[in-house]
Amino acid sequence: MAERVEIFEVGPRDGLQNEARRIATRDKIALVDCLSGAGFTRIEVASFVSPKWVPQMADSGAVLRGIKRAAGVRYAALTPNLRGLTDALESGADEVAIFGSASEGFSRANINATIEESLQRFAPVMETANAEGIRVRGYVSCVVECPYDGPVAPARVAQVAEWLWDMGCYEISLGDTIGRGRPEPVEAMLRAVSDVVPVAHLAGHFHDTNGRALENVEAALGCGLRVFDAAVGGLGGCPYAPGAAGNVATESLHDRLVTLGYDTGLDRDVLESAADMARAMRGAGR
Repeated sequence: MAERVEIFEVGPRDGLQNEARRIATRDKIALVDCLSGAGFTRIEVASFVSPKWVPQMADSGAVLRGIKRAAGVRYAALTPNLRGLTDALESGADEVAIFGSASEGFSRANINATIEESLQRFAPVMETANAEGIRVRGYVSCVVECPYDGPVAPARVAQVAEWLWDMGCYEISLGDTIGRGRPEPVEAMLRAVSDVVPVAHLAGHFHDTNGRALENVEAALGCGLRVFDAAVGGLGGCPYAPGAAGNVATESLHDRLVTLGYDTGLDRDVLESAADMARAMRGAGR
C-alpha cells in the first residue's frame, strides 16, 4: 500500500490574496465547494487581516459562512491577531493559523513588527484558541531567502519554528516565500528545524518562482516531511514579496507525488475542474 502524503490546499487564501482583480464572493465559494469534493482533509479558505492591506480577503467571513461544508474537511483561516481570531471563530473556521518570519526585513514589511514583537502578539491568540479548543497552525516565511535580507540562516528558521511549536502550534509550515530555494539549502534548513520540532509536525510550503518547487518537495520528502501546501492552478504570490510567483500547483504536486509512488487521496478529475476555475479567476484561462 502506497504511503500517504497530505496536500494542504491553500489556494482560496494564499492563492487568491494577491490577485489584483476583485473576485466575487460567490466565485470564491464555488472554488472551495469544488475543492471540498476532491478529497482534501484541510483547506485554507480565509484570511482575517485588515482589508486595507489585503483587500481581496475583505469578504473572508462571507466565504466561510457561504461554503457547503463536506464531512471530514477542516476549513482554516489565517488570523494575525485576537480580533482576526474572533472574526474567524464567529464565521465558523475549524482551525486557524498564525504567521511569523525568519527574517527581520520581511517581518517589518509584512506586519510592521520585529520577529520578537510579532511573536508576542500571538500570545493572546494562542491563549484564546486553546480556551476554545481550536487548533493553531504556524507559518514561518522566508525560510531560505528573503527579498530584503538575502539568504536566511537555517538556525534562525529553527529558532522561529521552535518558538511557534513551544507556543502550542500543532504544525509548522515552512515557506520558501519568494521561490528561490534549491534542494541543498532546503535540506540544510530542514535538518536544523527537525532538531527542535518533530518532523511529523512539519509541512513544506514552496513557491515556484524559479520552477524548482517540485525539486524542493522531493528534497523535503527525503528529510521525512509528509505534508505540503499547494494552491490549485498555481495561484499565489505574496503581496510583501516582490516578484514572487505562485505556490506550487496542487495538480502538479499531486502528479509528481503519484509518480514517486505516494498516495494523496485526491481525485485528479476534480482537481482539474478546480484548476480551471482558479485559472479563470486570475484571468489566465486555459
